[in-house]
Amino acid sequence: MIVVAGEALIDLVPSEPGALAALAPRRGGGPYNTAVALGRLGSRAAFCSRISTDAFGAALADGLREAGVDVSSVQRGAEPTTLAVASIAADGSAGYSFYVEGTADRLFSAPDRLPEGARVVSFGTCSLVLEPGASAYEELMRTASAQGVFTTLDPNIRAGLIPDPDAYRARFKSWLPSVSLLKLSEEDARWLGGTPREWLASGPSAVVITRGGDGLTAFTRDGGEYSVPGEPVDVVDTIGAGDTVNAALLHGLAARDALSEVGPVGLGADGWGELLRFAARAAAITCSRAGAEPPYAHELDAF
Repeated sequence: MIVVAGEALIDLVPSEPGALAALAPRRGGGPYNTAVALGRLGSRAAFCSRISTDAFGAALADGLREAGVDVSSVQRGAEPTTLAVASIAADGSAGYSFYVEGTADRLFSAPDRLPEGARVVSFGTCSLVLEPGASAYEELMRTASAQGVFTTLDPNIRAGLIPDPDAYRARFKSWLPSVSLLKLSEEDARWLGGTPREWLASGPSAVVITRGGDGLTAFTRDGGEYSVPGEPVDVVDTIGAGDTVNAALLHGLAARDALSEVGPVGLGADGWGELLRFAARAAAITCSRAGAEPPYAHELDAF
């Protein structure tokens, strides 16, 4: 079981180019997208979060069930759903403004236990920024790691939500001893400061850097460095691409029985090459359509 812990929200995405374009609601949030992608790829996945009981929250819960994701660890609340208004640049990259005050996902509380059979817990994005939920997710991360559960982190920086960047950077460093796999974009890495080798020295077994259309690079604790190019695709937008990479990496690591502290190191050049190419293909499909719509397993087979 792969558990994804973090926010679920609604992305309001322009239905066509232009400043006055209508906004179409789409289910999203980095952790939510990761959970849905895992379900579509065929992984046994569960979502651990707090979702509103409003109409948007009901749609989010339905999306998880449709993807085959276990929702037994989802908390519910009457507060409204978080909204993210997306703006799409000419190259398909997305920027966001958020409406987060008093929303349901911020009131997440750490569960007493993980779902039965949990082998992995994945964290990231707004859920590790917005209090009081951020501290609850941090508690869950540290507890899971202490119990020997494989943990993954995708900071997925949303700078507009971080009032004190230096404090967040310090907090990020404090998480690394509890992280097994760190995945982040080049932009996130520049914002956070530091290098993959510095982060590896603090705890993770592997660090994966995404470089947009230029591909992905994995760094491992034993000094390994493995890169693959991006997959050519006509980009509609990049919403959910990084989240799809998260899911593809976890799905692939599970298939290779590499969800352990030494597992990522043992993959070697051939294993990492296959895994990164798989993640690049999955992300390319997501980029080929509007909003966060990760691929199903059969689509990857035909790509």
